[in-house]
Amino acid sequence: MFTVLNVFGYRQWLALAAAVVFSFLLVFVSRHHRLNRDTAIKASEPAVLLLHDAIDLDGLLGHLRQSGVSFHEKELLWAAQIMGWRRFQRGRYVVDGYSGYADFFSKLGRGLQDPLLVRIPPGQEKAMLKERIAAQMQFEADELAAAMKDTSFLNRHGIEAHRLYGRMLPDSYEVYWTSSPERLLERLLSEFERRVAIPYAGRMEELGRSVDEIATLASIIEWEARYDHEKPTISGLYWNRLNRRWRLQADPTVNYAKGERTRLVYADYRINHPYNTYRIHGLPPGPINNPSMASIQAALFPEEHPYMYMVARPDGTHAFSRTYAEHRARSREWTQWLREQRRIQAEMEREEVAGS
Repeated sequence: MFTVLNVFGYRQWLALAAAVVFSFLLVFVSRHHRLNRDTAIKASEPAVLLLHDAIDLDGLLGHLRQSGVSFHEKELLWAAQIMGWRRFQRGRYVVDGYSGYADFFSKLGRGLQDPLLVRIPPGQEKAMLKERIAAQMQFEADELAAAMKDTSFLNRHGIEAHRLYGRMLPDSYEVYWTSSPERLLERLLSEFERRVAIPYAGRMEELGRSVDEIATLASIIEWEARYDHEKPTISGLYWNRLNRRWRLQADPTVNYAKGERTRLVYADYRINHPYNTYRIHGLPPGPINNPSMASIQAALFPEEHPYMYMVARPDGTHAFSRTYAEHRARSREWTQWLREQRRIQAEMEREEVAGS
């Protein structure tokens, strides 16, 4: 009897132990699955987390809530505590598709940023260019402006501040969001060297012009031309004037001296400014914007023709002339056309007012 009871009790204890072990395994497997599943964090569309400073776990939760990323808040807190992640580095991080906790926490905790494409548009005036670049990066426009005037930086790269803009080649550059202004400028200057200064050094020597002079001429072409196919023709016209030692008389330099892109009047051409090519001979001291590759190539390889004058047409193209008499005739033609268009527009507006 005693033996039977002992056996019965032993079986109970064995069943209990098995139940405990089974429960432990269930909990272990469940925890392991929750910690290591690759679908813990989900973004149906790419979401960008911009961490301006290092943050703690609560701060990360705030960013995630605003990002539209799907996640289980309590489970994420539990997983971070289990894995020992408490601080996350500043930077730009992209959450796209599914991600597990280990990879997600490691990425932000170690500061393994996702690069972004910084777009440098062509033909930008100085203030606008700085604003557009800074809007894509962590630094402010005034920080970029300070870096562009920093003597030690400029001396290190052998360039003057007023010529730097001409070397900020328009394109898309893969960089890190937290890159400093100096780091970004170094990247831009390096790219300009690789794509312009080095490969076209022989051509510049053949033309008898420095890289900064070519960039300056290209910037005037960039402002003047709305369409790329006209750029070599416009370049040829400016080269004709330079080679004959005429004043360049480029309207864009007057706009630059005036400080705004507006229709020019007679008084504007008399502005006393070192960039006003109606008053100075040769090229202005530096570029008036950041020219595109098409404008740089046009400056390097101008079209050969006899044109010395041009006038803008209403469609944005230009009419080119060899003589001043031809130029005046073309100018009168387009002036009369513009006056007629204004008259028609005014008449239509009067009719609309009368009809109302």
